[in-house]
This record gives sequence, C-alpha cells and structure tokens, in this order.
Amino acid sequence: MAENNDSFQYNYVAKQQEEIKKIRQKYLPKEDASLEHLRSLDRSVTKPGAILSITVGILSTLLLGLGMSCTTVWQDTLFLPGIGIGILGLLGMAAAYPLYRNITRKRREKLAPEILRLTQELLK
Repeated sequence: MAENNDSFQYNYVAKQQEEIKKIRQKYLPKEDASLEHLRSLDRSVTKPGAILSITVGILSTLLLGLGMSCTTVWQDTLFLPGIGIGILGLLGMAAAYPLYRNITRKRREKLAPEILRLTQELLK
C-alpha cells in the first residue's frame, strides 16, 4: 500500500510565540526614545517623594510602637519618655504625606519645562 504524504501538520503553541516575540523585542531598535524618556521623567517626579515619605512613615510608626511599649511594659521607669517617643512617632506619621506632596511639587516644577517640551514634540 502506498502512503498518502499530502497532509499538512501545524503545531501552534501560544506560549512559544509569546516568548519568541519577547526575545525579538529586546533586539529591535527602540521606536521612540522620546516617549521612553518622557515616561522615565514622569516616574522620576513622584518616586523620590514616595521613597522618602514611606521611609519616614515606617520609622515613625516604629517610634510610636516603641513609645507605646515604653508606657505599657515599663510603666514604672519609662512612662514619660515613652509618651515623648510616641508623640514624636505621631508627628512623623502626620508629616509623611505633606513631605511627599512638597517633594513632588518641587520635582514637578523643576521637570515641567522638559516634560512639556517632550509632549509638544511627540504630539506633532
């Protein structure tokens, strides 16, 4: 008997296709460096303020916890210092968001001309 070799066999694997596209994308030249620069500038406006305010918030929360521990566990010796430490923690926690706003506002004012120039260039 003769075998019929006129058949077509096709295997499509979506994961392989996506992986191939991702690898290929790494080696293609960047289409628009201006857009990437605009995105990085936009991210750089909020990032420093967020990092600093989160750090201040976490450290202040730890101070508040230390103050609470001093007033509850070591009442006889560290009650008054615990209140002071707790108040410092509360003040730091309250200052975290205004700190973020101020840093972001200053960064926005500093980078606004460059961002506006790039957006104008990309919109044309």
